[in-house]
Amino acid sequence: MKYRRVVLKLSGEALAGDNSFGINPPVVESIARQIKKIHDEGLEVAIVVGGGNIWRGLSGSAKGMDRAQADYMGMLATIMNALALQDALEKMNVFTRVQTAIEMREVAEPYIRRRAVRHLQKKRVVIFGGGTGNPYFSTDTTAALRAAEVEADVILMAKRGTDGIYDSDPNKNPDAKKFDTLTYLEILNRELHVVDSTATSLCMDNNIPLVVFNMDDHENIFRAALGEKIGTTVVK
Repeated sequence: MKYRRVVLKLSGEALAGDNSFGINPPVVESIARQIKKIHDEGLEVAIVVGGGNIWRGLSGSAKGMDRAQADYMGMLATIMNALALQDALEKMNVFTRVQTAIEMREVAEPYIRRRAVRHLQKKRVVIFGGGTGNPYFSTDTTAALRAAEVEADVILMAKRGTDGIYDSDPNKNPDAKKFDTLTYLEILNRELHVVDSTATSLCMDNNIPLVVFNMDDHENIFRAALGEKIGTTVVK
């Protein structure tokens, strides 16, 4: 087995499936089934989920709003997604804990690093909601930060509509070249916007590999977690 502990980054849009908004229960169930397969293989699994299916940032729902206020609303959206994913996993008898960077004890634990690590050691799936708890930081950055804090072996970045990292947009350029491997420095120098620059720098500084793959086929989550050659691998 290649990995011991993984952080899976899911976009909020992934939970909406083909819908443009909201949570699609059959899709969430399908994703949860793949997470259960990883869990059953003995991997320690942490998940960071976005909130774009419920609340978009300044380019969408929040246009014209104060940036910090809009970001806090986005954090609340990620917590709703985390609870939906927890519900699907626990119906499959996978013990989970949701930890939030914004305290709301009635529905989830506050994020405490040592407690999160202990849950992982006990083979509980830990879902991190609420982003970093601070505005101006994306959930990509949250995934990088949490991966560093819990000492994950890899970040699995599940993307919709693309099977890796290209030198240009493959939807606009049919001659776009896909990379099998890249370095974080190349991502920054080439300005490849697969993850934001803060997340890229965090991963580079802490030497955390990143695997970017297509999750339109949910089976790819399982393949990536088991170290199969899939998508694009980014290393230091």
